[in-house]
Amino acid sequence: MVTRLDDAAVLDAARACVLDVGVRRTTLSDVARRAGVSRMSLYRRWDGVDALVGDLLTRDLLAAATGPLGTDRATIVTHAVEVCETLRRHRLVRKIVDVDPELLLPYLLRRRGRSSDALLALLTDALTAAQDGGTVRDGDTAVLARFVLLTAQSYVLSAGAVTAGTPAAQLPTELHALLDGYLRP
Repeated sequence: MVTRLDDAAVLDAARACVLDVGVRRTTLSDVARRAGVSRMSLYRRWDGVDALVGDLLTRDLLAAATGPLGTDRATIVTHAVEVCETLRRHRLVRKIVDVDPELLLPYLLRRRGRSSDALLALLTDALTAAQDGGTVRDGDTAVLARFVLLTAQSYVLSAGAVTAGTPAAQLPTELHALLDGYLRP
């Protein structure tokens, strides 16, 4: 058994458990067993499965969003669409949407999570640089970032339900047009 807690190994084990049975049926005991650590080690770091899965989602969402966000509208929009497409197909996100969608409700209806706050900070900085360069319209870049994130979140979580009948290959093109038009000066 591993004596030092390796967060990456624990998060990987949590992902495997969630992909197998969903969040609600995953236990810290299952994760500990897969990670090769004691259950008590996990409880010292996370107070339950929801906190652990929150860290897992934050890690995975931010990993998907890394890359050249850019300092001009075209690059920002292209990157945002690529990230949305990655997350729309992301196995963990899909599993949660399909099996445990109620877990997403607090983040959709009441509050932002850590990953949303981090993404907003990245977007705000990029949009400010693009605005300074004249490729993004005037306006409070924090507000612009919030509406880009709101659009992206809807796309990632609801595209399957709302766009039935639209060819899948057309979805990123439509998202690109929407974001580009919104940000265009």
